[in-house]
Amino acid sequence: MSPGAVGAAPRVAFGSLEADYAEKRTLIDAAVARVLSSGWFILGEEVARFETEFAAWLDVEHVVACANGTEAIALALLAAGVTPADEVLLPANTCVPTLSGVRLSGARARLCDVDPETLTLDAARAEDALTPAVRFLLPVHLYGGVADLDALRELAARRGLTMIEDCAQSHGASWRGRMTGGFGAAAAFSFYPSKNLGAYGDGGAVATRDPGIAERLRQLRQYGWSRRDHAEREGWNSRLDELQAAILRAKLPALDPENGRRRRIADRYDAAFAGLPVTRLRAREGSIPSRHLYPVRVERRDALREHLASRGVETRIHYPTPLHLQPAYAFLGHRRGDFPVSEAACDSVVSLPIYPALADAQVDAVVSAVADFFGEAA
Repeated sequence: MSPGAVGAAPRVAFGSLEADYAEKRTLIDAAVARVLSSGWFILGEEVARFETEFAAWLDVEHVVACANGTEAIALALLAAGVTPADEVLLPANTCVPTLSGVRLSGARARLCDVDPETLTLDAARAEDALTPAVRFLLPVHLYGGVADLDALRELAARRGLTMIEDCAQSHGASWRGRMTGGFGAAAAFSFYPSKNLGAYGDGGAVATRDPGIAERLRQLRQYGWSRRDHAEREGWNSRLDELQAAILRAKLPALDPENGRRRRIADRYDAAFAGLPVTRLRAREGSIPSRHLYPVRVERRDALREHLASRGVETRIHYPTPLHLQPAYAFLGHRRGDFPVSEAACDSVVSLPIYPALADAQVDAVVSAVADFFGEAA
């Protein structure tokens, strides 16, 4: 049977969390046992040490852990001073949790279209979308790519806006040699299991260089307490538990080499697809993506997905519906055609497998299957 024949290629799952655990099992089991034997399960030594270690990795002064990435967005906005009268500008091309976080903070959402080559927020479109009520910019480093940070920071300074980064998909992405997460007043991270740095449950954090924001975050995540049973402000219960913090500490040292593996896979895809009718996203000059996802844009997306599935290759769509066309957010008053770049992206984008445990033979199988679909030799 030839290498390209049906049935010859290995099955390629879209992700493999079981492989991640198998590789790190000794470290993870030891971390879990350490917490269980300690008898302390909420906001203890493991959380404090993870916050310190993650802050050092990001090269920021403060990290405050919380329950999940959605609440990280809301907490970051609240700690930075958002009010119900404020609008937060965010891209229409992102996942629902970004908008959920804005709504959870009590602020109003203002949507904006994205750059067609990166599918992330750029300053020109952001400025065009500003209203007098917009006080916050919320760029999303989507798919592990980097938003237009220099220009957005300049826009924020010129127009008196506060920038909060959504780094849920950009663990390890960099801009001009610095990690994403240190360019705004604060940055929200998610540790959902599929993230580049993923917990084995929900988890999130906010990074900031501002000690005042950090102190407000610590209060907001636990009932507004400045000390036990003494509430300085209205707060929530949004705490990262000790088990997840210990697991994240065990996994953090592997993040840099694992991101390196993701980038090598992406480079292989880039080279293989260069001559095919496949639109790859552009990385902004000066950025190094984290390669959380590998999305491409094609005209016959459903047909391509069906073909890849027949060859054992799993795919996903990130994301099938832009925010302004989600039924839950009809009250924003938008209709199809309002954000054409985001709409076109959602109609054409498909994500291919990319994760550290993906074997070279599986990468070859993806390349072969995509090339076969377009009638090319693998």
